[in-house]
Amino acid sequence: MHQDLMAQAEAWLAEDPDGETREELAGILAAGDADELAARFSGTLQFGTAGLRGELGAGPMRMNRSVVIRAAAGLAAYLKEKGRRDGLVVIGYDARYKSADFARDTAAVMVGAGLRAALLPYPLPTPVLAYAIRHLGAVAGVEVTASHNPPRDNGYKVYLGDGSQIVPPADAEIAAQITAVRSLADVPRAESGWEVLGDEVLGSYLARTDKVLTPGTPRTARVVYTAMHGVGKDVVLAAFARAGFPAPVLVAEQAEPDPAFPTVAFPNPEEPGAMDLAFAKAREAQPDIVIANDPDADRCAVAVPDETADAGWRMLRGDEVGALLAEHLVHKGAKGVFAESIVSSSLLGRIAAAAGLGHEETLTGFKWIARVEGLRYGYEEALGYCVDPEGVRDKDGITAALLVAELASELKEQGRTLADLLDDLALAHGLHATDQLSVRVEDLTVIADAMRRLREVPPAKLAGLTVVSSEDLTHGTATLPPTDGLRYYLEGEYKARVIVRPSGTEPKLKCYLEVVVPVADATALTDARTRATEILTGIKRDLSASAGI
Repeated sequence: MHQDLMAQAEAWLAEDPDGETREELAGILAAGDADELAARFSGTLQFGTAGLRGELGAGPMRMNRSVVIRAAAGLAAYLKEKGRRDGLVVIGYDARYKSADFARDTAAVMVGAGLRAALLPYPLPTPVLAYAIRHLGAVAGVEVTASHNPPRDNGYKVYLGDGSQIVPPADAEIAAQITAVRSLADVPRAESGWEVLGDEVLGSYLARTDKVLTPGTPRTARVVYTAMHGVGKDVVLAAFARAGFPAPVLVAEQAEPDPAFPTVAFPNPEEPGAMDLAFAKAREAQPDIVIANDPDADRCAVAVPDETADAGWRMLRGDEVGALLAEHLVHKGAKGVFAESIVSSSLLGRIAAAAGLGHEETLTGFKWIARVEGLRYGYEEALGYCVDPEGVRDKDGITAALLVAELASELKEQGRTLADLLDDLALAHGLHATDQLSVRVEDLTVIADAMRRLREVPPAKLAGLTVVSSEDLTHGTATLPPTDGLRYYLEGEYKARVIVRPSGTEPKLKCYLEVVVPVADATALTDARTRATEILTGIKRDLSASAGI
């Protein structure tokens, strides 16, 4: 086995186009580090509906130029097989380590394969790439990003010409073409011939951002903004200026792109501590709201003042922002279908029903949400919001930020806040409280073991409530294709629901919990929140025990 790994590594080394990873691998070979070789050569990064994502480094189990060139060659072969022989592929990238290299390699492979390629001019938010695909009439798009993953990761996200991320069977068909690439020497790579786009695409995207706002609405909300060391700042500032909002106050330490993400353990607004600097700036600047993007700016986090919180500010859950934006769009007279993933709050369905609008649930991921027929608004609890599906068929943290600021401005003019509107929604539809049990692992077998344990011995009770139904989503349902997940419904008036699934993009097991507590009147809100917290805490405790995590 060891000799086999050595031979694989030496073959890889001989064709690696990147001096940095060549040097790294040569060092591992010289040291005879069998464990490290096994970690890098005992398989390949799997190309799926999330594309590729993994740690940077040498070898087929890491993200590197060799893996990206193969992925690009597989995508090119797939497009040609589908009759897109001279189509345009547009390529965007973030500011992570190696992102620009991976983007250029992709362009070189596309041109080498006889396709046309256009690179966005510099690191830009993922939504700009998603917009550019349809704006330019491309047959596909690639975004080089690892979104909110740790600094040592990078990724490769593929869109087709409809502007949506790939779904089955395209992922398997592209993966098969990638597997068919025997050697990098077999992949023609052009030295030039691709186009580097100017600012026209970004200008067109920015002109479109205004369309999410209603002419004549107040634009008075004061915002503290953090780009989380990513690429959102300049585009957000330009969008806010165009719309006539006060310039957001920046969290200076996190404003500029930095692939090391030096001020956060994980560059994800949902992770503990990630918002500390933003809250410190908010205590000083006293804005109406805090807004954060993740590093590629496709997600939008919102925080509101809260005297009971240690920091004086509270991060709203994705489900809360999802409901607020839905209610705001209803107020603005939106027509069409409101869609969400199955792990998001059932409150969206209540809001849509009350407004006489369609509502659909999909599997997790905007690749599914964006495909809903007649979509007007889609959201996912992981801070993703699609508020302009005609412009961007994906989550967009920039247009979502504008819409949140418009809502906050309208409420401010009435002497009210986002928290007040959340209270209104609880009174109208019941308090929909959600929480998540998320376990990050080093060893992926922990996740597989937990899922197996839950399948073999499903929990009978959670938080003292009987589990009245359990579904294994690997078999699919009447409305959903198969996915690796489990769904439980609990007895009683609280309509408690639990979904357990492995993350598609990170080494995490994720459990999504919801309870709905009836609220008689405003005086009952505090007790309802206390009761919801008790039930959610109990479910988390019992579910952890059942899953062995």
